[in-house]
Amino acid sequence: MEHNNYQGALQTPLGSGFNAKSTTNDVIKGIDLTGKIAIVTGGNTGIGLETTKTLAAAGATVIVPARDIEKARKNLQGIANVEVASMDLINPDAVDAFAATFLASGRPLHLLINNAGIMWVPLRRDQRGFESQLVTNYLALFQLTARLWPVLQKADGARVVNLSSGGHQFGAFDFDDPNFLNREYETLLGYGQSKTAVNLFSLEMDNRAKSSKVRVYAVNPGSIGGTELGREAPPELFQKMGFCDAEGNLLPEVAASLKTIPQGAATTVWCATSPLLDNIGGVYCEDGDIAASANVKSYSQDETNAKRLWTLSEEMTGITFNI
Repeated sequence: MEHNNYQGALQTPLGSGFNAKSTTNDVIKGIDLTGKIAIVTGGNTGIGLETTKTLAAAGATVIVPARDIEKARKNLQGIANVEVASMDLINPDAVDAFAATFLASGRPLHLLINNAGIMWVPLRRDQRGFESQLVTNYLALFQLTARLWPVLQKADGARVVNLSSGGHQFGAFDFDDPNFLNREYETLLGYGQSKTAVNLFSLEMDNRAKSSKVRVYAVNPGSIGGTELGREAPPELFQKMGFCDAEGNLLPEVAASLKTIPQGAATTVWCATSPLLDNIGGVYCEDGDIAASANVKSYSQDETNAKRLWTLSEEMTGITFNI
């Protein structure tokens, strides 16, 4: 039997009984998270907020790091078992500061949900000159997970759930020019590269971390209505992709195909809590199950790419992530 998912060796649906219509309420049924500690990045809007609500309602204490503290507090008002903390993923010092504060609390970390992300943004760079989608969607995720590694180990059975996307199919990881210094910037190419990186990291980290009882998953939440992900996208981009008419109205057939927010967050919650995944990790999941191998690009499950990205991530962040 295969013990890792290199080259998609484990990429076969389990027959979980869930599907694209399943909601967070469906997948959390019968799960008790009392005494568990979770961190959900981007946990105050969209599917992150739904994830926070679901885990907290099941008994977990949920820490939500946010760039806009006031907005986060307002959105999370009235939800029990939730703590808000400051963190801006584009700023590596802020990521370190959040992680250091959590480590100093002495608590274990049972669930790390790397949910926050950006899409459809113009070319921007962080203080290091790195492209913003690569930083927000992947490098900050690598950095935060590395910094929190001691408390993931301390949990004696933890899961890391990394938000990927079907958009990983927009592009492989460009090892020669990940920051668009020598090639023309295309926002969807940048997005695709960042999500391919998430898949490769999830694959490699699971293989390294499973002996420490930490399992790792990449999640495609699907196309979801009502999130803030497209807030910076120009209408022309949606028209070009066939989502909107000339007036910028969402086409009825597109609207009908979108998931609700509780459906969009379901696979995240399933990966975080399902007993079916107790002995398997490093897989790409969607619709409340492990995705069929046809739905994930082979370049994002390649062992050589995964190991090469790990080394590059350490070089780019200046962090040695020893597991």
